[in-house]
Amino acid sequence: MSDGVYSTRRSFEVCVTISDQPHVPAGVVDATDRVYRGVIRAGGVIVLVIMAAIGIFLFIRAFEAISKSGFAFFINQKWEPDAGNFGIAAVLVGTIIIALVAICFALPLSLGTALYISEYAPRRIKQGLISLVDLMAAIPSVVYGLWGFFSLQAAIVPIARWLSQTFGWIPFLQVDGYDAKDPLSSTTVFTASSFIAGIVVALMVTPIMTSIMREVFSQAPVGEREGSLGLGATKWGMIRSVVLPYGVGGIIGGTMLGLGRALGETIAVYMIISPIFVIQPHILQSGASSISSLIALKYGEATPMGMSALMAAGLTLFFVTLIVNFGASAIVARSRSGASS
Repeated sequence: MSDGVYSTRRSFEVCVTISDQPHVPAGVVDATDRVYRGVIRAGGVIVLVIMAAIGIFLFIRAFEAISKSGFAFFINQKWEPDAGNFGIAAVLVGTIIIALVAICFALPLSLGTALYISEYAPRRIKQGLISLVDLMAAIPSVVYGLWGFFSLQAAIVPIARWLSQTFGWIPFLQVDGYDAKDPLSSTTVFTASSFIAGIVVALMVTPIMTSIMREVFSQAPVGEREGSLGLGATKWGMIRSVVLPYGVGGIIGGTMLGLGRALGETIAVYMIISPIFVIQPHILQSGASSISSLIALKYGEATPMGMSALMAAGLTLFFVTLIVNFGASAIVARSRSGASS
């Protein structure tokens, strides 16, 4: 059979196959599309309405405290709402410090885990690893807090002491009140610190960061992968030249989403830290604070003014989290993987 005859016959078969498909009226298709667009649009509007309602509720409840404290609310370190002397400077700085410590640990752990699952893990165990990482995200915060308080803290104190003795010349690794040459010097100054709380929060945000990075890495173009390997690149060389550049958006977006989660973590941090109302830049030293733990600590005994002050602190955390998440969305949208998705 000549090529021309074969081509004509193949075209005829395709036409017959298409003609055999059931015909859907154009009006039905348009109606389905309209319903689908309406449902999707309604979902987006509902989410925006809920977010706006939360912000308005917090603002209304916080207005009394904000109007009384004014701009001093953002620079005052003390927390005495009934005396009119309160602010979130200390707890806001403590929140950021704990979140940054968490990200410093979670980023390399998540990146390595995501790369191993997507690029190196054998097919027979890959799905099991994915399920295990997802299972970590389902563990309640209180379980992480109990583990951090009763188990992790005792193991971290010797490491914190070594870091202080070796790198104490770095300002944020200094520990006041501890003398390494004094055998009677207590090591309790290393407990209930931002360092320990940050490690616990890092394990809590690692699953979501890993899932986002792994999903983006798995979408790296197959043609570019094969082209890199065909030109003689090693597996790691292909990852560095193809997978990682393609997944930059996923790395940054996942990290910032993890940061947003770390900023708002409550129970685990509350169970570990020893709250103080002064800016504490020394991450290895006992004493830390965060906005979410402040709300959990003071909510039950708050007076009307104290409740308004807590709502003002919550409003601040609400806006900080929004800024972080919107920043992550903007960065991902500008990246190659974000633009393609």
